[in-house]
Amino acid sequence: MIYTVTLNPSIDYVVHIDKLVSGVTNRTISEEYYFGGKGINVSHVLAELDLDNTALGFIAGFTGEAIEKGTEHPRITTDFIRLREGVSRINVKIKSDEETEINGQGPHIDDEALAAFMEKTDGIKAGDTLILSGSIPKTMPDDVYERILERLKDREVRIVVDATKKLLVNSLKYRPFLIKPNRQEISEMFGVEVKDEETTLFYARKLQEMGARNVLVSLGGDGAMLLDEFGRVHRASAVKGKVVNTVGSGDSMVAGFLAGYLTKKDYAYALLLGTACGGATAFLPGLATREKIEELMSILER
Repeated sequence: MIYTVTLNPSIDYVVHIDKLVSGVTNRTISEEYYFGGKGINVSHVLAELDLDNTALGFIAGFTGEAIEKGTEHPRITTDFIRLREGVSRINVKIKSDEETEINGQGPHIDDEALAAFMEKTDGIKAGDTLILSGSIPKTMPDDVYERILERLKDREVRIVVDATKKLLVNSLKYRPFLIKPNRQEISEMFGVEVKDEETTLFYARKLQEMGARNVLVSLGGDGAMLLDEFGRVHRASAVKGKVVNTVGSGDSMVAGFLAGYLTKKDYAYALLLGTACGGATAFLPGLATREKIEELMSILER
């Protein structure tokens, strides 16, 4: 079984306006709602690729109920902890001449709720995959990812970590199967500017030396690079097209890579499918669809 973890899920409220002007009433041209957060995004794209998975995390209040309902899918089992107080967050994303984001904090998660979540992870067994994605609520301990991984360390669980800064760095001692930083995140981790292939590969090797088995680096419009556990370097170019939405592209890449690896055990194929899924989301208003993924895969495999 594949498990995704979203500790701070959200409703993303995306509004489109001609030009954002402060201090006055701005009216939208169009608007959309998306239910999820990084791990839930991964769950949805895995489901598009016909892979069953279980979504774990915390929900609260009427927004939490909407998130759970929005996550429903025949291939997704939702197993969230329902908090007694607060509401799951709403993130406002304003798309105008510039993009502006206002992200909510999320509900308070107390020790009792965290303990209940940890008990759920006891059902994860050898051969399963656990995907830890995104930020953690301010009310949770900074080492919560480490606590989860410590609990699982002797079970031969395939671990994927898609997080930033200390959350990612501190997970490396548990030798995750896959991490997926982008160039900006690598720059922030090491305090350097990473902008070309040579320095990207240099720091990918550093991350591998620190514990990561496979390092998948998303390069935006330049595609992606994979340094696999055998030291081989794989590259995939991005398919050209009109970018409509970048939210969830990285999560889609993780889902596609994992699906490709689990079905064929081939890193080159996994990288292509991950790149196709990331591009499919970028070219659509929401997350990648099976139809769009297959269209881009056919181009990448030529």
